[in-house]
Amino acid sequence: MYTAHPDRYADMPYRRTGRSGLKLPALSLGLWHNFGPDRPVETQRAILRRAFDLGVTHFDLANNYGPPPGSAESALGEALKADFAPYRDELVISTKAGYLMWPGPYGEWGSRKYVLSSLDQSLNRMGLDYVDIFYSHRPDPETPLEETMGALHTAVQQGKALYVGVSNYSPEQTREAARILAELGTPLLIHQPRYSMLDRRPETSGLLDTLDELQVGSIAYSPLEQGLLTGRYLDGIPEDSRAASDSPFLNSDALTGELVGKLRELNEIAQSRGQSLAQMALAWVLREGRVTSALVGASSPRQLEDSVSAIGNLSFGADELARIDKIVAQ
Repeated sequence: MYTAHPDRYADMPYRRTGRSGLKLPALSLGLWHNFGPDRPVETQRAILRRAFDLGVTHFDLANNYGPPPGSAESALGEALKADFAPYRDELVISTKAGYLMWPGPYGEWGSRKYVLSSLDQSLNRMGLDYVDIFYSHRPDPETPLEETMGALHTAVQQGKALYVGVSNYSPEQTREAARILAELGTPLLIHQPRYSMLDRRPETSGLLDTLDELQVGSIAYSPLEQGLLTGRYLDGIPEDSRAASDSPFLNSDALTGELVGKLRELNEIAQSRGQSLAQMALAWVLREGRVTSALVGASSPRQLEDSVSAIGNLSFGADELARIDKIVAQ
């Protein structure tokens, strides 16, 4: 029988999400990868247990996570039943709807029918009465935003979600979503964008400025750029790496000589800080407090421990930031 570590809240910093009452751990565990049937169940549960013992109270999912779609939620459901039933009120569990889940015209995007049906299916897979955060995973170009945001509002009204968020929305779409939700009486809590040292779009598009203005929180996904910023590729492409597989998220063509050179230079800065490249990449995303939390994946408890160690040094000198910017811009 799992018993959580008594000192689990000793070291992890928790950041307020926008102007809400909800605080998130600086690092959250994402179940995008590594929680499908191709991974040993005991390894999955060991990762979840170790995360909670380290103060990682937020588990982030989506209906399509796995593979196959839905399997990550099912895996979490089994772990919740086996290990975390006494700790549900200490956990923040989030899920999303937006990508393809079932055949036909009602199986993806942002219609009211799809969004609310998807949430019911997600709750059933996880064995939960509610999720803490429910997201629109992507904007639907053919459905009025009022309909999608109205569905999120209904989820809160039904007691099936405590808070709502959006992911992959532009600054303009985010602003409009926040306006609609405010009028309905369900504030926009959080935005989940892709953000890393190598992907600065939340900065260059003005998204972070928009979130600051709206007082909406943010949680960055892919802060390690699908593994590029883990240090695994400093000396080539390992046979068991994501880039060596047929992954749609990272392939060997991305590993150009120019990019590897940048990664090596960034690694030198990390070493001078007493961090791994992955730890520095996570610290960089969290550096100014503008990002509420950074999402990390893990294939083992040890990998998770390495990521969590990043919280030991989240500060950067102006010279370090300038060097990083110069390397990335080359």
